[in-house]
Amino acid sequence: MPATALRVELGWRAGPGVPDADASALLLVGGKVRSDDDFVFYNQPAHSSGAVRHEGKRNTGDRVTDTLLVDLARVEPGIETVIVAASSDGGAFGRVPDLYIEVKDAANGAVAARFDSAGATSETAFVLGEFYRRQGAWKFRAVGQGYSSGLEGLATDYGITVDEPQHTAPVPPAATAPPAAPPVTAPPVPAARPAAPPQPAAPPAPVRLTKVTLTKAAPSVSLTKQGGTSGTLHVNLNWEVRKQFSGWAAKLGRPVAMHSDLDLDLCALYELTDGSKGVVQALGNAFGSLHRPPFIHLDGDDRTGAVATGENLTVNLDHQHLFRRVLIFVTVYEGARSFADLHATVTLRPQHGAPIDFSLDECTVPSTVCALALITNTGGDLVVRREARYLVPERGVSPQRTVDHAYGWGMNWTPGRK
Repeated sequence: MPATALRVELGWRAGPGVPDADASALLLVGGKVRSDDDFVFYNQPAHSSGAVRHEGKRNTGDRVTDTLLVDLARVEPGIETVIVAASSDGGAFGRVPDLYIEVKDAANGAVAARFDSAGATSETAFVLGEFYRRQGAWKFRAVGQGYSSGLEGLATDYGITVDEPQHTAPVPPAATAPPAAPPVTAPPVPAARPAAPPQPAAPPAPVRLTKVTLTKAAPSVSLTKQGGTSGTLHVNLNWEVRKQFSGWAAKLGRPVAMHSDLDLDLCALYELTDGSKGVVQALGNAFGSLHRPPFIHLDGDDRTGAVATGENLTVNLDHQHLFRRVLIFVTVYEGARSFADLHATVTLRPQHGAPIDFSLDECTVPSTVCALALITNTGGDLVVRREARYLVPERGVSPQRTVDHAYGWGMNWTPGRK
């Protein structure tokens, strides 16, 4: 490997009936993980060492990519191998055309290695390649080992404990004991109290492989039916800017500046059942609160778009009966004139239930505000709907007022600053 900071891209050609695919990584010692924490995938997107991070999907025309960021300089000394794998969702890899992985220098985008996987049939998971140590340096080789048992089979083969439904074994009938002999009276003998046996440590929670991906064809999911009606709902926005310079966007017909200091703001409009309305955003330091109204809190203000940090917002679902609706949206604060050439992934991770994710479509209008997801509470049914809707503010109208008007929130707005 010519560099240690790498972007590993899993790609394929999208189309009708083509299954979705997901990239994952396993950090191995002696061919096995040390614990379930050494598995990086959509439900566990970052390794504790910071060496591997799942960045998320991008849709560009008829191409789809799912990306892992790998920093070989941060891989712990005991780790010998970093496996790069792929799993399919909704069908076998025989129906996924033009499947490949590409290893790029994260700094300049130069391609260091590429492997085009051909000839797949019924496989639902693949080990496509691996990074391994050799004489003090990191190397990469293609593998192409397929599994018909999906991500679960691949993960368990490397020592991951996977969550699965528990089946209760029938309890055998108790045996009838013979009559007890009469007790023999003996003088009492002082006895030391036996030491309590040490309590075994609770086993770690198994890894959950379930997820929900929202699309145009299937844009909604019920949190209630998924069991996500208590605890917290963590919302993350991560993004990647392909252009790091000012240029012309052909589809917009106007200059669009994209700089490395791009600042996006994750925000939420809320309406509670008592009629109160408001916004949670970094602008005006309206970060909200998790344990008092509006029960929504913005963690901070990030400029990197990294999935391990990024823009994060938390909703307290213990008070979900007080929500009427919540609209999650994002604005361009500075660093760009629109969302053009921006590739972003939204993940909603309930404390209970499967995580929900979706990618934003390519922006073809001069938009500085995008409605991401609408959460509504109707008759106790909490539903998340993918919006992915780019809005174009009129001249002199703020992005916040624009999204307010589009969704009929009816609030009064005044200028604010960070």
